[in-house]
Amino acid sequence: MLSGSQLKAILTISLPLVFYASVGQVFQLIDTFIASSMSAETISTVSFVNQLEKMITAVSSALSISGGVLIARSFGSGDMARVRREISTLFFSALIVGGFILALSIPLMYPLLRLLKMPEELLLQGTIYSDLVVVSIIFQFVNTIFFAVQKSRGETKIIMWGNLLVLFIKTSLNVTLIRLIGRGVFARENGIYFLPIATIAAHFVLTCIALKNLTSQKNPFRLSFRQTEFKKTFLLPLTQLGVPVFLEKFIFAFGKAFVNSLCATMGTTVVGALGVSDRICGLSTNPINGFQEAESSLVSNNLGNKNVKRAISFFYRTTVLTMSYVVVFFIIMCVFRSQIIAAFAKGNAEFAKEIDQIYYWERLDTILIALNVSVMGLLYGFGKTKITMILNSARLFVYRIPVLLLFMNIPALSDKFGIGVVGLAMCISNGLTGLTAGIVAFFFIRKEIRLLTL
Repeated sequence: MLSGSQLKAILTISLPLVFYASVGQVFQLIDTFIASSMSAETISTVSFVNQLEKMITAVSSALSISGGVLIARSFGSGDMARVRREISTLFFSALIVGGFILALSIPLMYPLLRLLKMPEELLLQGTIYSDLVVVSIIFQFVNTIFFAVQKSRGETKIIMWGNLLVLFIKTSLNVTLIRLIGRGVFARENGIYFLPIATIAAHFVLTCIALKNLTSQKNPFRLSFRQTEFKKTFLLPLTQLGVPVFLEKFIFAFGKAFVNSLCATMGTTVVGALGVSDRICGLSTNPINGFQEAESSLVSNNLGNKNVKRAISFFYRTTVLTMSYVVVFFIIMCVFRSQIIAAFAKGNAEFAKEIDQIYYWERLDTILIALNVSVMGLLYGFGKTKITMILNSARLFVYRIPVLLLFMNIPALSDKFGIGVVGLAMCISNGLTGLTAGIVAFFFIRKEIRLLTL
């Protein structure tokens, strides 16, 4: 991590994460496929609530990223006593925050969904589904912190196997559900409620494994309540790094929920079509987050070792890897585009048309998404979370929502592109964000190099 081949370091740490993320996308497609087999309305509910779930889990993501950066720096400096204190404090802080969110979210779910303008015909179903989703939050909090600890020390294989276990359990339960529905054991319209139950069961199993690992006496990174220190020496930098990450991810998810509410005005199933399009695009763009996570960890480790040039060099190599990956999978997805869309439409020609109109445009931004992912990894590693917050806020509130509103309210554009305006807005916003991130990276790196020469 601190010396030797940088490419080998990136691949060693990132490939398990990329492999998991790739398999994870396949499993998510299976979940989406299962939801679509129930009805187009069901997949619209799942897609709508998915953004709400991301809004809530933005807290655990913020704790994971900010805590992981601080732990990685301490690990890079060789201060193991400090590492254990930070791990314990981060873990118990996450439990407290997760419990608070759980207690607050469930009673407020119905008015929140109404505020987000979920279609009336989906509101009752969406409330029950969302409450079940929120129950899994406390387990996801524990698992996210566990993974952050492992990533900070470069142990990504356990992250891969842990996540694959979750996917296997969850998908197995969902497949079993579909078979039971087919045999008339459960009504098809009630099947949606079993999807989050499968998620709860899967994450609970992983939580048990995580707690066993984190409390093992053989683990040098084990938890210790006695070493937990709720002091500003750790909590202040954790907050300074974490709050911008939380706002970045929360605002982004809230913005996507707002986009969903705009899409719902075009038709109940348009939200589902956008959700399917996002899943398909995700096969190309989501796995590269594994490269980003490895990059941010390696950058943090080397900054802790005061090796700034090596830290920056990881950005260049990560950019090449992410772009190469998305190009290969972009080509594959274009070749099999019609077959994949048909599989989700389930013979519903209108729904298939809606998916295709959105996906046709949304897929065109993959290269610039790869650039944005690499820049985010660099900025996270340097702890520049305020910049990442500004970039991702601009993606929604400067590049996406105004463009979508413009297309929807100008008859000439809406008539020409139809529902495709949603995909076009996604393409424009992701593309412009990538370009902006590239410019930010150029000036940021030039500034850091200049400081080294002083």
